[in-house]
Amino acid sequence: MLSVRGADSAGAGSGPLERQFRETVQPFVQTYCASCHSGEKPKGDLDLGRFTTMELVAKDQQRWGLVLERLREGEMPPQKAKEHPTPEQRRQIVDWIETMREFEVQRNAGDPGTVLARRLSNSEYDYTIRDLTGVDIRPAKDFPVDPANLAGFDNTGESLTMSPALLKKYLEAARRVADHAVLKMDGIAFAPHPVVADTDRDKYCVNQIISFYKRQKTDYADYFEAAWRFKHRAALGKPNATLTNFAAEAGLSERYLAIIWTTLEEMNVGAASAAVTGDRTAAKAAPTSSKVEIGPTAALRAMLEELPANAQQKDIRANCERMRDFVVKIREKLVPEVKNLTAPKVHNGSQTMVMWKNRQFSANRRRYAGGALELKETGLPPGSKAAQFMAIPTEPAAREQYEAMFTAFCSTFPDAFFVSERARVYIDAEKEKAAGRTGRLLNAGFHSQGGYYRDDGPLYELMLDEPQKRELDRLWKELDFVTGAPMRQYSGFLWFDRTDSNYMRDPEFDPFRPEDKDAASEKKIQQLAEIYSAKTRRLGANDVALQAIKDYFRDINTVIRWVEQARVAAEPSHLRAVQAFAERAYRRPLSPKEREGIVKFYHSLRDENGLGHEDAVRDTIVGVLMSPHFCYRVDLPGRAEGPVRPLGDYALASRLSYFLWASMPDQDLLDHAAAGDLHNPGVLKAQARRMLHDSRVRGFVTEFAGNWLDFRRFEEHNAVDRERFKSFDNDLRQAMFEEPIRFFAHVVSEDRPVLDFLYADYTFVNTSLARHYGMPQPAGGPDQWMKVNANRYGRGGLLPMAVFLTKNAPGLRTSPVKRGYWVARRVLGEYIPPPPPTVPLLPSDEAKLGELSLRDALVRHRADKTCATCHAKFDSFGLVFEGYGPIGELRDKDLAGHAVDTRATFPGGAEGSGLPGLRAYIRDHRQDQFVDNLCRKLLAYALGRTLLLSDELTVRQMRESLAKNGYRFSGLIDTIVSSPQFGSKRGEAQASQEGAP
Repeated sequence: MLSVRGADSAGAGSGPLERQFRETVQPFVQTYCASCHSGEKPKGDLDLGRFTTMELVAKDQQRWGLVLERLREGEMPPQKAKEHPTPEQRRQIVDWIETMREFEVQRNAGDPGTVLARRLSNSEYDYTIRDLTGVDIRPAKDFPVDPANLAGFDNTGESLTMSPALLKKYLEAARRVADHAVLKMDGIAFAPHPVVADTDRDKYCVNQIISFYKRQKTDYADYFEAAWRFKHRAALGKPNATLTNFAAEAGLSERYLAIIWTTLEEMNVGAASAAVTGDRTAAKAAPTSSKVEIGPTAALRAMLEELPANAQQKDIRANCERMRDFVVKIREKLVPEVKNLTAPKVHNGSQTMVMWKNRQFSANRRRYAGGALELKETGLPPGSKAAQFMAIPTEPAAREQYEAMFTAFCSTFPDAFFVSERARVYIDAEKEKAAGRTGRLLNAGFHSQGGYYRDDGPLYELMLDEPQKRELDRLWKELDFVTGAPMRQYSGFLWFDRTDSNYMRDPEFDPFRPEDKDAASEKKIQQLAEIYSAKTRRLGANDVALQAIKDYFRDINTVIRWVEQARVAAEPSHLRAVQAFAERAYRRPLSPKEREGIVKFYHSLRDENGLGHEDAVRDTIVGVLMSPHFCYRVDLPGRAEGPVRPLGDYALASRLSYFLWASMPDQDLLDHAAAGDLHNPGVLKAQARRMLHDSRVRGFVTEFAGNWLDFRRFEEHNAVDRERFKSFDNDLRQAMFEEPIRFFAHVVSEDRPVLDFLYADYTFVNTSLARHYGMPQPAGGPDQWMKVNANRYGRGGLLPMAVFLTKNAPGLRTSPVKRGYWVARRVLGEYIPPPPPTVPLLPSDEAKLGELSLRDALVRHRADKTCATCHAKFDSFGLVFEGYGPIGELRDKDLAGHAVDTRATFPGGAEGSGLPGLRAYIRDHRQDQFVDNLCRKLLAYALGRTLLLSDELTVRQMRESLAKNGYRFSGLIDTIVSSPQFGSKRGEAQASQEGAP
């Protein structure tokens, strides 16, 4: 049974240690330490006089660990002290501290320690919002920087406190997130931008539809190439492949590829006619032996047959693109002209007229309306077989057959699969284009009015399968539902016909104004339809115009009524969605009381505060995000009794996810929590391995490695003089930041040995970083990264990465001191006290050192005895990097023109030169120190607290696991997640998990 340190300070074996403390340790401290380290102002803030019992020493192992280290190094008492202990006296004290610490290690092994309830760190908040909403909003960007604990991490209750000012920022952040909520027909989604304004709602819904359109492959060349491959499937080694296989391989529509194949290989006159009418029975019954040898389909077939089965890929593609260009060239000449519909006094841009014209465009996308017999230029090589098929016949029967083939051709190859943007429809398209008006996405083509028009019939009819049709239908319905576009469109109609067109300025139209609240009511729309139609009839409008006006009022009324009814019907689904949102936000199931509380809170906002449905839903979301169940990590233990209790299943899921993702658990992890099997070591390790292969592990890498190695805020680094170092731009700075993240993530996800951090011969670069390193550049932009063998470029592993070399340089020179300190402190974990305030500074500009090199300046600097002791521990580590300039660039001369010297004498007397010398020294003398430091840092990060002596056995197990398993990273994770500290908590009284937002 584990005991909790502090609850019982005494134990078996403590008697002799207590006696030795009184008889040996206290006199030693009084004689050799108390003169400096006691009283009101003890040096180094280390008051050893207050430790009057062993119990007090045991409770402050951090300070006594430093005492032990200083005694081992012979640095305490300092050389200038009046009295010094004998080696035997020093050994006795060292032995006592080590024995006492080991006693505490064994007595309290596995004690989970005090893990304070804490708020999410800024990064955790952002990552959690991202995974909760599906959108990377980053609402914590304006929060103050989180402070770090003694271990250097900002994920601990020791540092993550809440202030009134920060609470206000949390409220602002929650409102910002809620502003991204989109209330859909069957729930709630989140947009990548706020969607409170009408224009933002439009942007979201329109982009959803445009994104759908863009995912569809409509390039004819792709289909011609797939048809050619199917035709020659045997020669390609795929004799049993189907059209479905080739469509899937190329990401094409199976339906449309089948149509293209039929068109090219099986079409005859009867099938052509059947294809137009949609009579599939007639198409199958038509004889396939009499292929049409006239018109565009025959020309396409001839072009396809020009390619032999052994054609080269470039020739295949080029020929298929020629086929596509032929289709496009012919098809654009056969688009039927649709003239404006006119009615006396009605403006051509009135919605009644424009919507009619839109419908005509849509209806004619696949219709042949004549013009084939006037074609002059086809773009085909004269004399080619394809050109012969396009020759216009002279005989009446042949001319009739020729035009029949154009009927089938236009049906198969529409003038557009979909229309994604329009300018003003009622104005000549060429004039609009000349005026630079390309139109707005999905626009209906009005003037000074909002409105959308769906024009994707050919895509819907020829390409989409049933699930895709349902998805597209839903997206268009959501556009109306979310944006209220039909209501705004109708309001625009009232405004336009009362202003620009003057048509509704008669007194009889006075009751119909866009600003009236009931303007879009069914009663008023019907009344206006009758008055509007009556006037048009009196003025002599033709039947087509009268029908267009009737259709307009009927259609707009129908869709407005649908939106109103659908919005009311959707309200319960939105409340259920908020409850589901809260359950995910709280990272556990809601209690019945909490579910009820959410609904009550919503109704109070509506009934007592007078908010509308959408505003009440948004404020309820804010309430969820302001709940401590979301903002805080409490990690409550389960219901077992005892001083140390296993975490609850959902608390363990959260602890694991915030360890490996710095974010909330996913559904898979929550399902295991619900099943109650996460405490099974096999399940827990399997989940950890799964999570290490997930892209969200980047959160762990960024937060752990970024804080451990001190590059977390490098994206904001501005110490480099960009006039002197012009290559250092924002892209390079971002690439420098990204390199260790990519490298670390590779080690983690591929379960590489942790020694790769020191000795790897590879790294990862993009274009900017490769250029900086003098490496071959990967193809693509700054987002294209590749793994490279880097030794011959002076790179590989963490040590020579530009981010560390640049971060630890003042800007106009290198800094062996800072670079060396980074290696000693961050990489090897050696404690080095801060320098005294009187230490003189080195010149800030390397070019102004005169005859001295930076190495010479450091020699003079270390002549000061107060500096020499510490500098001897790390200056040599920095000198080996003198072959890298202030921004990590390779160099053989410094900025003053001196030849760089990378030789160094390391602590203990070993010598080496450059990066290879440092690596060899670490491998031979300090590798265990690096491994131990990595273990301690990782465990401290995982537990969210500073390490205790009770963690020492777990650290030893981590080191042993690494040694047994080839130093693979998974050994660290397996040991941590299966440790009692990770899976349990001290048994404080359990807090209530229930409460309304």
